[in-house]
Amino acid sequence: MRWGVALCTVVLSITAAAPARAELVFFQSGRAMSVRAIRSDGDALVLQLRSGGDIHCDKSLIVKVEPDEVEYPEDVLQALPFARTIVLEPPAPTAIPEQYRDLVTQTAAKHGVDARVVSALIQVESAYRSRAVSPKGARGLMQLMPATGRQYGALDLFDPKVNLDAGVQHLKRLLARYDLPIALAAYNAGEAAVDRFGGIPPFRETQDYVTRILRLLNRS
Repeated sequence: MRWGVALCTVVLSITAAAPARAELVFFQSGRAMSVRAIRSDGDALVLQLRSGGDIHCDKSLIVKVEPDEVEYPEDVLQALPFARTIVLEPPAPTAIPEQYRDLVTQTAAKHGVDARVVSALIQVESAYRSRAVSPKGARGLMQLMPATGRQYGALDLFDPKVNLDAGVQHLKRLLARYDLPIALAAYNAGEAAVDRFGGIPPFRETQDYVTRILRLLNRS
């Protein structure tokens, strides 16, 4: 399967993971990607993806490359979502905590979004921890970035009611534009990444994220 990406060609395959040096690749678009390894191929650079396969990318699209200091578990078979092979075994779906049950149900109904999708997303995003903060600064139950929250008038993202209302509105907007798996990818990686790659981006984090939520929905 191939996805056209500007001057980059993505060639995807499923491979068994093996230890490899990690690199952070910074693109002119402002995005960054962690890859297993990089090699030169004429005027192109070949980026070896963590999930298997390569990106063949024109050198002019890359600004710089730095070592990736973050450790990643590489002891499981990596698979892409379209292969329908499970990457991670997520926990079994849990009931919505009592203090959030009515709030999730009513907020989802208010905006016309399936409450099961909202609940599965929250479970993967924050495990229903209203004070959760990600390394990138996403906050609250639905892990919204402050800039995203402001689009929906949400300032106190640690307030479950405020967070849920803004998060469900944001999810609704994405579902109006994409089908469910792509909308989930856009929620995690951003619409620009989804549009650039023409679908779920070849980012391990995003692929695992979408797979985990869909698995929870299939089990519910």
